[in-house]
Amino acid sequence: MFFSWISWTGNMDLSRIGRREALKPKIGDEPHWQRLRAGCYLGFRPSKKGGKGTWFARVYDPDVGKYVRKALGEYGSLTGNDVFSQARRDAEAWSDQVESGGIVAEQIKTVSDACRAYLKEKPGLIAAGVFRRHVFDDPIGKQKLERLRRRHLREWRQRLENAPALLSRNKGGITRTKPRSVATINRDIVPLRAALGRILSPGTPNTDAAWQEALKPTKGADKRRDLYLDRTERRRLLDAASEDILPWMEALCLLPLRPGALAALKVKDFDERIKTLTIGKDKSGQPRQIAIPDNIVRIISEQVKGMPRKATIFRRADGRAWNKDSWNKPVKEAVIKAGLPSEVTAYTLRHCVITDLVNGGLPILTVAQISDTSVAMIEAHYGHLVAHAATEALARLAL
Repeated sequence: MFFSWISWTGNMDLSRIGRREALKPKIGDEPHWQRLRAGCYLGFRPSKKGGKGTWFARVYDPDVGKYVRKALGEYGSLTGNDVFSQARRDAEAWSDQVESGGIVAEQIKTVSDACRAYLKEKPGLIAAGVFRRHVFDDPIGKQKLERLRRRHLREWRQRLENAPALLSRNKGGITRTKPRSVATINRDIVPLRAALGRILSPGTPNTDAAWQEALKPTKGADKRRDLYLDRTERRRLLDAASEDILPWMEALCLLPLRPGALAALKVKDFDERIKTLTIGKDKSGQPRQIAIPDNIVRIISEQVKGMPRKATIFRRADGRAWNKDSWNKPVKEAVIKAGLPSEVTAYTLRHCVITDLVNGGLPILTVAQISDTSVAMIEAHYGHLVAHAATEALARLAL
């Protein structure tokens, strides 16, 4: 009977439930191993206390020249053949990652570890901010990946939904907040979903192992942006702006950049000879270069005159770079002084620029590329403008 469990190569068959349950703990808690493919093994360690037992993966890492091991967990919510199937998928997925360059050396054990590893591979201000505010200091950050379950992420999502969104903060420590919108929640869960997806394979649907189900976006949450300032209103806003923030706001009225990306630009990112800007810090984390017209060249040339290459292009009166906490107040003061709707923010100006570009007939793909967003997002928020232009073009075809 014993030899029927093992092939001539000494390979244990862990897929047979009865045989697996009859296994005894080994000396030194060494798991029983089944070879899945060359260099990839699935292991099972029976529980000494009558529990379900723990699953492991063992993979040959060519970078370190030896086998490395990872605990996969107990899969407590799964039963029957589903346990072996899920453990096998996880072991093979981890093996693929190790063989393709490996993540073993990073010692990724917790959710926070996974987020930090993600930032190393894909640095970005949005992801870094979400992890800093909602993961690293949250209980989810300490959660072991091998024991991560859907309920843990559901609880994290509930805490995220209950956390108010920051509107502004002044030097006196007083903050203004608002309820977090569904659209904001959708955006905040994207970085965590991406970070975990880099490490974990999806769990079996409709089980507690299906961690990914707790991070699904709520459909229909994104609303079309309808607040638009025409050129006259934007000119009033600039006329009402204070002297130190005026150059930054003026550039924001002329370029389809996010406020944070514009504020992060440094002197070295501007090439006056070929009239280009290299945008490095933005949502995608990937640098891009855009050509700029003479009117913007003149604004930036004035700002960089006599400044070192590492200095930021747009600076506050004290020489420091602008950020969300510092630009909110002067922008709001300019909005009030100009008599514009109170909902106007720095981000409204980006929306206005993109609207003008789409209305002006610039192809959506080009608009998406220079504004660092997707074609799908442009179509979702500005597609109605294209439809209107198409109607006018068809009307001009009348004989």
